Amino acid sequence: MDTIINLQKKIVPELTDLLVTRYQILLQVSHEHPIGRRALSVKVGLSERILRAQVDFLKKSGLLEFSPAGMTVTDEGMGILAELADYVRKLQGISFLEKALSEALGIKQVVIITGDCDEDEVVKQEIGRTCAKILSKLLADGEKHIVAVSGGTTMAAMAANVFGTKPNTVVVPARGGLGDNVDLQANTIATVLAQRLGATYRQLYVPDSVSSDIMNSILKEDVGVRAVVDIIKRADILVHGMGLASVMAKHRRMSEELVDKLMADGAVGEAFGQYCAIDGRPVYLTNNAGLMLQDLDNIHTIIGMAGGKSKAEAILSITRASRQDILVTDEAAANEIMRLVEEHV
Repeated sequence: MDTIINLQKKIVPELTDLLVTRYQILLQVSHEHPIGRRALSVKVGLSERILRAQVDFLKKSGLLEFSPAGMTVTDEGMGILAELADYVRKLQGISFLEKALSEALGIKQVVIITGDCDEDEVVKQEIGRTCAKILSKLLADGEKHIVAVSGGTTMAAMAANVFGTKPNTVVVPARGGLGDNVDLQANTIATVLAQRLGATYRQLYVPDSVSSDIMNSILKEDVGVRAVVDIIKRADILVHGMGLASVMAKHRRMSEELVDKLMADGAVGEAFGQYCAIDGRPVYLTNNAGLMLQDLDNIHTIIGMAGGKSKAEAILSITRASRQDILVTDEAAANEIMRLVEEHV
């Protein structure tokens, strides 16, 4: 495939640009449907005149359909999107960046989505959709699995894009709740994911960041909570996000004094209640009944996902602090991580 792509770029470079443009139109519509032509032109950065010609072609090809509410992607169009994903990444040189980042971070598989989550919400949705495909493949072996999931917007996008019938699977939250947006908490995402898989789920009704005394008391007295924690600790697949230390500290309603201390101590990233410096050094750990970074060594497959240039330091800190088997991120974060790695060296 690489040879064909190189020949195509040299002989008919305009064909490469056209293919990528039409792919991006289909991708945008698939996330924003139904969407009107004017709104779509703004999203993809094309004039309405140029866009009109492209969407008319895609409609005639049976990949888009129009309605008074706007454009949507047909079933055939969704199939084309799935088949083109890897090819378009190679066309745009993403494969080389994936290999470089994999080697730099020591991660078996890195998948990079073009764009920047910080600037385009569709990129975040595509990270979630890509992660959903990876998870579906892992669950396709027919074996019994316990899947632990964290919270966050990208995780919610992942759960919304999973489908299948996996009655042998149990889905659990990786940790307790943060007390903010219920839709983005691990308990909710575990429920949504389980429902879309036809799987069973368990919930952990323990708030994050309680004192160690209270945590020990809960685990001692509540048999139900203890049973759920036991299942969580036996998870063989983990899907989790990575957060900015400053943002996650505020979500946990930490005092300003503690937040200032975290920043002064170099904390840039957070996962599972552990705040880490850019070199992977642990800075601060919160109490929780669920998974912690030291538990990850017992999990067979770990999938981490996060994107946006603003999260590059956070991603780098967490991947250095813990084992990751698969990383799904975006182009902006990947380029910034490579710059940070080279700068550090």
